[in-house]
Amino acid sequence: MSRPDVCVVVVSYNTRELTLRCLRELDNSRTPDVRFDIVVVDNASTDGSADAIATHFPEVRLVRLTENVGWGRGVNRGAAVGDSDYLLLVNPDTMPVGQPVSDLLTFARQRPEHRIYTGRTLHADGTDDGYSCWGLPSMWSHVTFATGLSTVFPGRQWANPEGLPRYDRRTVREVPAVSGCLLLIERALFEQLGGFDPVYFLYSDDIDLCTRAAALGARPVVCPGVAVIHVGGASSSSDGQRIKILRGRVTYLRRHWSPLRARLGIRLLVAGIGLRAAGRLLLGAHRSRGVNWVTVWRQRAVWTAGWPPVDEPRPPDDPNRPPRDGVTDASPAEVTSTT
Repeated sequence: MSRPDVCVVVVSYNTRELTLRCLRELDNSRTPDVRFDIVVVDNASTDGSADAIATHFPEVRLVRLTENVGWGRGVNRGAAVGDSDYLLLVNPDTMPVGQPVSDLLTFARQRPEHRIYTGRTLHADGTDDGYSCWGLPSMWSHVTFATGLSTVFPGRQWANPEGLPRYDRRTVREVPAVSGCLLLIERALFEQLGGFDPVYFLYSDDIDLCTRAAALGARPVVCPGVAVIHVGGASSSSDGQRIKILRGRVTYLRRHWSPLRARLGIRLLVAGIGLRAAGRLLLGAHRSRGVNWVTVWRQRAVWTAGWPPVDEPRPPDDPNRPPRDGVTDASPAEVTSTT
């Protein structure tokens, strides 16, 4: 059997039906010109996901983890199983539109200088959800969050620079970072980076990867002809999800900013959450929608700590990266079992 062109890695956690649907649609999207294998890493789901995948898709390489190690570490496990020149990361709560694997690989081969690629992530009605690419965190973006400007003016680039609101995702354009929801990367680059930094349990790990890749000359890019429908947040509540997002953000700041800048950035995050919590209290819960910022505020001791160190080796350091706050490498963890 010939070597696959792409290894598709799906990390699943208690999303049984969504994962099965994603795998069906991936199978239906196969084309004769591109061969891809699928590796599913099950993060110790309790909803029967692993058994269902093994039953309905026996050809899928299934990695059963005995504990939930998070998304980035799960991807690292799956990447180690596959054998291909490219890795394609796909969230289980997505539904491919057309032939995303073939189309994205074709685009990558035509533009090899970019090395990291994504497409468009869509709502169920086909409109762009704006989550396939991002600007990098900056001190200004933290100021606009702290003052509420990013919420009041989400469609303005100056107020919401990380959201790239002025970018028409129907055109090809280089971007600072792409979402791990749909991310194609050269295996050689992935291995050179040491994979995802295992300290991130969830969130900002894809931005971290793109930041480190850019230091090696990669230029992440959006291919507008490739798309998936993204349910989003299928395995997290809104409040819990926001806390995880903030833990990822704090970890990124400590990884990539100097200690002084990181401390200031975290204080701006605290100020922004406090402002939103005060607004919810003033308006009353019956007039507020979405995230309960009061709950998030009360959990600030949790998320300002970031993600804790893990017993797993970190990727190589970028020599241009500012000093970190005393974080040291850890020893390798026990190897997990596979089917």
